[in-house]
Amino acid sequence: MAQQLPPKYNPQETEERWFSFWAQSPLFHAQAVPGKKPFTIVIPPPNVTGVLHMGHALNNTIQDILIRARRLQGFEALWMPGTDHAGIATQNVVERQLAGQGLTRKDLGRDEFLKRVWGWKEKHGSTIIHQLKRLGCACDWPRERFTMDEGYSRAVVEVFVRLYEKGLVYRGDYIINWCPRCQTALADEEAPHRDLVGKLYYIKYPIKKSQGLPANPLRGRGAGKVSRSQGRAKAMDGIIVATTRPETMLGDTAVAVHPRDPRYKHLIGQRLILPLMEREIPVIADPMVDKKFGTGAVKVTPAHDPNDYIMGKSHDLPFINILRPDGVLNTEAGEYAGMDRFEAREAILEDLKERKLLVKTEDHPHAVGHCYRCHTVVEPYLSKQWFVRMGPLSRPAIKAVKSGAVRFHPKRWTKVYLNWMENIKDWCISRQIWWGHRLPVYYCDKCLASSVPQAPAPNKKSRGRGPEACFERGVIVSRTPPQKCPACGSTGLRQDDDVLDTWFSSWLWPFATFGWPFDAEAAGSVREKELAYFYPTSVLVTAPEIIFFWVARMIMAGCEFMGQIPFRDVCIHGTVRDEEGRKMSKSLGNSIDPLEVIKEYGADALRFSLITTAASGSDIYLSRERFEQGRNLCNKIWNAARFILMNAGEEAAAAPGEARSIQDRWILSRLNETIRRVTRCVDAFKFNEAVNLAYDFFWHDFCDRYLEIAKPTIATTQTRQMLVFVLRKTLLLFHPFMPFITEEVLGKLPGAQAAGLPAESWPAAQKSWDDKPSLKAMELVFRTVYAIRNFRRDLNLSGQSLVRARLTASAAKAKVLESVAPLIKDLGGIADLEVTCDQAAVPQSLSALIAGDAHLYLLLEGLVDIEKEKARLDKQLEETQGQLKNKERMLGNKEFVKKAPEEVVARERARLAELKEAVIRLKEVRRAFN
Repeated sequence: MAQQLPPKYNPQETEERWFSFWAQSPLFHAQAVPGKKPFTIVIPPPNVTGVLHMGHALNNTIQDILIRARRLQGFEALWMPGTDHAGIATQNVVERQLAGQGLTRKDLGRDEFLKRVWGWKEKHGSTIIHQLKRLGCACDWPRERFTMDEGYSRAVVEVFVRLYEKGLVYRGDYIINWCPRCQTALADEEAPHRDLVGKLYYIKYPIKKSQGLPANPLRGRGAGKVSRSQGRAKAMDGIIVATTRPETMLGDTAVAVHPRDPRYKHLIGQRLILPLMEREIPVIADPMVDKKFGTGAVKVTPAHDPNDYIMGKSHDLPFINILRPDGVLNTEAGEYAGMDRFEAREAILEDLKERKLLVKTEDHPHAVGHCYRCHTVVEPYLSKQWFVRMGPLSRPAIKAVKSGAVRFHPKRWTKVYLNWMENIKDWCISRQIWWGHRLPVYYCDKCLASSVPQAPAPNKKSRGRGPEACFERGVIVSRTPPQKCPACGSTGLRQDDDVLDTWFSSWLWPFATFGWPFDAEAAGSVREKELAYFYPTSVLVTAPEIIFFWVARMIMAGCEFMGQIPFRDVCIHGTVRDEEGRKMSKSLGNSIDPLEVIKEYGADALRFSLITTAASGSDIYLSRERFEQGRNLCNKIWNAARFILMNAGEEAAAAPGEARSIQDRWILSRLNETIRRVTRCVDAFKFNEAVNLAYDFFWHDFCDRYLEIAKPTIATTQTRQMLVFVLRKTLLLFHPFMPFITEEVLGKLPGAQAAGLPAESWPAAQKSWDDKPSLKAMELVFRTVYAIRNFRRDLNLSGQSLVRARLTASAAKAKVLESVAPLIKDLGGIADLEVTCDQAAVPQSLSALIAGDAHLYLLLEGLVDIEKEKARLDKQLEETQGQLKNKERMLGNKEFVKKAPEEVVARERARLAELKEAVIRLKEVRRAFN
């Protein structure tokens, strides 16, 4: 006998057992198998600080679907797991712990602080890995990598050195994004802009007295004549500039105007007095100035604004940095030194008011950069940093996407990727923190004290985007710590304190996880062969917000260091949002904890409910109630399987013989169509369509229809075999989406072998199963039965009431209906069914159009008391029409529609539509009694 299932499905018990089994078994381990096609995914490594959220759940469920489906399809499927050291985030966690003890990292020193971080990582860093296992992720867990593993760190150093040797890594002073909270530089992508309503402050910069006006540059004739603009200028006592950051004016070294702005052209070259600092600064002309912004005159602070930096370089202006790394003003700020930047802003504005130099203030919507980790407002900050020159690296990566070697799904993300890549800026890769890969850069202070920078020929494509590469005597970049300076022989060397941007390590993920680079001793090793076998990887599954952070950089790194793309397809999924469309976050209090959902509904319910709503690339609008659908499906699978197993004998292990009954041919044909469409959707990354197709087939065709049809013949071997056969194939389609319950049930079916689906394979469509005549015939059956059941509802007839009916159709269709008449009678509870070609209308009957020229008539004579039924219908119609008028009156009230909550209005409109349909239906039924 087949194994039996308990009466009720317990997802917690089942899932706990299976994820423990999977984690310890070798089923998910992949290895290079010559002649077998590989399929590889590298996991987007979650931060070691992370805990599972809905974005993780969606992302990893999609990856798991692909891995499980490809494994069933016969691929050597590898899902490479791992975690990212998350430099800033992890350091912040440990620093907060220290702050609770009244300590800072500087109190401990670098070595002791790093010991604390490693200790934290060992204790907490695997939390999210355990949670991914709980979700059911079929990773090759023994291969788990960490971005600061010894071997992985060697790859990071190798890449830095190679880029430096090619002149693509350089050090220079430039304006970067600086986070005063984290006290580190950030790349542009790490300082996302938020739209804020700030203030625009108009400040008067006095003109230095005793300056003679220059000759009128606007007129070529008429010596001694003065233009109108010059006449107005004589009365001017200053230039008004507009700024959103008045505190930076303390570092101003010029005021700039457009060279063709007639309002200021005569003042170019004049001297102004910088308010509060009483320092003379020039008026300069530069085409970068926007004549329409503010007054058309702008303050120039070269050390605190990227555009001002360029102007400062062009006009040889002084660079005055007024900020300390913590956002507090330094001694260059004069009497404001020691104030926080925003505190200083208020003090400066008060002082400007007192001196009558603050002309006006107005609201000003603008975008402000924020740290992507701590959300602090970042500062443009002049700093010596290390950069990667991205132009040469971007060109092969652009070609890879344009040629179709790398494909984005959905395609619309291709344009986003190319737009960023074709306007790419150099990448600031140094970070002023301690947790991370320390720069393999060493300094000889003796040489630096006397060195002269030697710059290579300028790179025209990067002009205006970053400083030119500068190789200095006394700067040593080395794969291993040097013992002495190669130039002077000094042993007094020191390593750069900075670490590399976290993304500098993760852009190597698709190949560094396999042990690259391989030295001479590792040539021909297992890992080198595995890299050659599994690389390029097959698919990258990720969110749109890291296309620039990670996806683009991985493509560049793959092309540069491996000579080929890192993956062929990029599957971009949407963002998980709440019902109101807000992105889920702890700060908004609208997030749903996936672990709580798993505890209440089960991991399969979570996975199914996420995927069924995740249209390709579109955002997901999620509510807790959504998971009930997944739970209901699990219960449906369990109950259907339990019924089949209770009736299945060992003979059901064999495949069914030739399908002879029309219902068997129909269910095989529907199964075949579902297999084809689900497979096609999985291949096209349309996962929600795939799982919804499987759901519709299982719930409606198999359970609601075929199981009901099969009950009278359940004792026959053919029916038992067909039930088990179709159930097994359907569970295999569901398996990538809902692995726990499908493993559990598949293991109980007759003929099941060892656990873990080792002997199973993805269902393959069979042409011999296609049977169009059975599909058409059974469609007539279901339409007829549906119409009969509607009639029963209209007449308040119980399911046990036997009715008489007539089906009329053309000769061809009547022949088909005659062949399925027994099924129609059984399913519809029909005592007497006449099928005829006589298409004349039948008096005293309810009628329904079935399909084409086929009509169903329910004979009323002897079925109900005609007069009583007329009275009942008349009363019900009157009541329904009254309700309809009330609803129309309510929704016709503009005040109600305007003031009532949207959900209330929507609910009332839906009810109005229901009442309209009910009135139409009641009138149709009532006419049958005339």
